[in-house]
Parts: sequence; C-alpha cells; structure tokens
Amino acid sequence: MRRRRLAPLLAVSVTATLAPALATSTATAAPAATPSTASSSAAAKGALDRYVKQKPRWKRCEADAPAELECATIKVPLDYRVPGGKRIDLAISRLKSTAPGKRHGVLFSNPGGPGGPGLYMPLGLRERLPRAAQQKYDLIGFDPRGVGRSSPVSCDLEPEEENWLRPYKEETFDKDVSWARDVARKCEEKAGDTLPHITTRNTARDMDLLRAVLGEKKISYLGYSYGTYLGAVYTQLFPGRADRFVLDSAVDPARAWRGMIQWWAEGAEPAFDRWTGWAAERSEKYGLGDTPKEVDRTFWGLVAQADEKPIEVEGRPTTGDDIRSGMRGAVFSPREATEAIVELKKAADGRPASAKKLAAFTGSEGTGTTGASADAAEVPSDNMTASFWAVVCGDNSAAWSRDPETYRQDAIEDKGRYPLYGDFASSIKPCAFWDRSVEPATEVNNKVRSLVVQNEWDSQTPLPSGQALHADLKGSKMVTVLGGEGHGVYPNGNACTDGTVTGYLLTGKLPAKDVTCQATAASNEETRKNQQRDALPGSPLPDRAPDRF
Repeated sequence: MRRRRLAPLLAVSVTATLAPALATSTATAAPAATPSTASSSAAAKGALDRYVKQKPRWKRCEADAPAELECATIKVPLDYRVPGGKRIDLAISRLKSTAPGKRHGVLFSNPGGPGGPGLYMPLGLRERLPRAAQQKYDLIGFDPRGVGRSSPVSCDLEPEEENWLRPYKEETFDKDVSWARDVARKCEEKAGDTLPHITTRNTARDMDLLRAVLGEKKISYLGYSYGTYLGAVYTQLFPGRADRFVLDSAVDPARAWRGMIQWWAEGAEPAFDRWTGWAAERSEKYGLGDTPKEVDRTFWGLVAQADEKPIEVEGRPTTGDDIRSGMRGAVFSPREATEAIVELKKAADGRPASAKKLAAFTGSEGTGTTGASADAAEVPSDNMTASFWAVVCGDNSAAWSRDPETYRQDAIEDKGRYPLYGDFASSIKPCAFWDRSVEPATEVNNKVRSLVVQNEWDSQTPLPSGQALHADLKGSKMVTVLGGEGHGVYPNGNACTDGTVTGYLLTGKLPAKDVTCQATAASNEETRKNQQRDALPGSPLPDRAPDRF
C-alpha cells in the first residue's frame, strides 16, 4: 500500500483555503465566521488544522466488495463557520492507481442527485474507464455530506410524502400545499440543526478538506448531472486546486434549483415535436399517424381517454397524468416513445399489451429510492429525498417564492406553455416553506480549464443547460453530441466523445476549440443499456430516477 506523508499545509495554508475568517463573497471558499477577533480566527484555524491532520484508516469496504476498494471515514465540520463545533462523518473510498509509476493524482467523482451516494462509484469507473485512465489516477469516491454513510439525514417521511412531482389540479392544490408545508415541517423537526448545512458549497469544502487529508495539491474530477454543479462550485471556491474537471450532462448554475426543475418541462416540448415527426415518418410500421399533427392527436387522445377512465395494463391503472409524466422522459428517445405509445394504444383498445414497454407510464415516479445506499440498514429510507430537499431548497432559497399562489399561477401558465409537463415542474414544492439559506447562492464565473460534455437530447439537463455552464466557465471547452440521447455521455463507445474526454483526462490538454460529435446508433444504444442495467451503486452512467439530476 502506498503511504504518503501530508505536506505540513500543502502549498498554501489551510487558512487560505477553508478558514472561516475570510470575506463572504460568493467566490470565497469559506463563510464568514461569527467571531471577528484575531484570537477567535486563530482558534478557527487551529480547529481546521486538526481536521487536515487526520489519517484515514483504510480497510476493505465490504466483505463481498472487491478487496482493492478501500473505505475510510473522516470527520468534517458541520458548519465551517464554527469548525470547533459539531462534526459529521464523511465516508470515502479509493481504488489506487494500477500503475503507480504512471500516476498523475486523484480523480474524485460524483454520480448526481442531489442525494446520490458515490462511495462505490470507483467500482463503476473501473468497469468503464480505459486502462490508461485507471493507471493515471487513484479513483476517489465519497458519499456527500448527509448522504448514505456520511451522517445520513432523514425527515421521517412516508413513501407517499416522497412523491413530489405532482400535476396541478384546482381541486387538489390545497392538499398539495399542505403536503409541501408538512414535508418542510417534518424536516425542520427531525433535522433542523443539520439540514441548513447540507449544501453544495459545504460539500465542495468537504472535497477540498479531503484533498488536503490525502496530501494532494490539486484534484481532478468527473461529475455527472448534479455532480456538474458540485464541480463548478468547487472550481469557483477553489480555482487553484482544480486540475482536470469533466462536467458531464450539465446544470445551469443560474437556474439552481427551481429553474432547473422547470427546464424538465421546457426541454420536453422540442423533444415531443421531434418524436411526432419521427413517428409520422414511420406511420406504415407503427400506425400512429401519417403526419406530426396526426401523431400529436393520437397521443392527446390517449391522455384524454385515460383522464376519463384509467387505462389498465396487467391490472395496473394508468391515468392521463401518468402518461404525460412518463412521456416527458420517453420522448428523448423517439423509438422507445413510439413503441410505448403503440402498446398503450393496444391497452386502450382492450388488446393485450407489453407491460415492459409501458414501464415509463406505469412506474412510480418520485419515490426517492433510486440510488439508495448498498447498506440500507444503516441509512434511513427517506435519506435521498431528505438530502435532496436540503440541497435544492438550501442552496438558493431566493429562487423559491414564499407565496403558494405564485406556484398556482405558474403551474396554470406553464401547463399552457408546456402541456406535457409544465404543471408538474412549476407547482408547489416544500422549498416554499423551507428556512432561508445560510449563504447566498454561488455565482459561477471563473477561468478554470474544464470540459463540459452534453448530449443534444437529454431528458434531465437539456442542451441549453450545458451551454449555459460552458458560458459561465470561461476557461472551458464543450463537447456536444448531436443526436445524442440519454442523460450521461462518457464513456459510451463513441470514438469522438470518448477520445476527447479521455485525452483530456490523460494529458490535461483541452481541445483547441469546442468539439461537435455525431451520435451513432451504437452509442445511443450503449447509453440506454447503461441506464437500464442493474448497475453498481454510483456507476458512471447510473440508472437515474426521473425526479433527480
């Protein structure tokens, strides 16, 4: 086992990176300290020094996990403004470089969420990354604060309370407001002292503390979906510590988080239009209509029929809202959407239909169970949902109106503008009743040399979202996969995308200009296979719940 002594305070003192006595602009690494005297600042520095001097006790993660995957737990401050106060656990893992002589450094990773555990992500990366990249890095995983084995948070929510993407209906809106208020209340009662500090900024600080504990001057990083926002926040807080950052399927920082949820509705409309054209061109095979308009009528006719009386498939009722909700993700793959509607049409006519192909419409959305920790006994059942709300509400409370009527009006208006999903995305959420954020939202605007990677047709982070992050990261280059379907790009077997990203990870050299790749049938199929398989927790292209990033 490679052992490496910690540099006393690495190249720059811990005070300069984490100390809470620094100013509080969005570009600083640490929040303002409550005390302002020199003595209290020195005490805060000393408290942080003690964190940096931790020596992880690496051991095999699980008896049935590969022996090479080592896990440890370190302590981090709950509140970086008061580092001598309450401490919480950060569960970390590593797969060491397969060729120490070729080792460049550490590659941190995050699978998305917010609330997704990443402790086992190195196993997924080992399965998927090219051999040269595995030689180049120690692969570092971690469960973000409040998630999985990192002092997991809970709101004691019942499963039905976790179902949060609710269609607007005048007759149920008051009930939905009560639900949102109750979720916020239960979270405050159960974990009110902890949840305000389960934020992206603090997770980025944890990453930098982990960097120091590992004795590294810089980190490289591979983040998916929400993980792109976490990576971008890290580059903003610690630009001098960011080495090679790959941000795959990107979040627009300016729209975190209500605007990102609303983008699910905005992004679905052009995908729906693309689907109607695709299905019409294949009318002879599928029989949904000879023109896009006829295909559109077929779809909305099924919605209306299911609104009147749910369509049953193997005894499971499917409502019009179920169809709209499921179609939001399905239309990003025209073939899959078409095959699903063909089966739905059979069921509506009382004929036998394939339940497997109708899973998008009959599955449960918003339960918060996808991505649960491998050791469920140690983690509350609502952990992913509780940590999700902590971040989505706590990162930027200013994005959320405190007036329920605002959500009613937005839901009505957006259902008109984005009929497939507008009311789901814009209606009331628990953030309307959440406490104010401890810190302001992070404004991302830096020149760190990172790489943004984006599919053209992505159901969770649409293309304009990736373009917005690219614009914020002035030193970045962007890889756009035209015709690319699915959420999560790298690696997918496409020589253009894989070659560009791998080249950057191996050499640190960005392409001279933005890169446009063309998706292939094989690369889109590979993405679908990755997202549908029974993947290891935290695999690089995980099966993602439709209500998470």
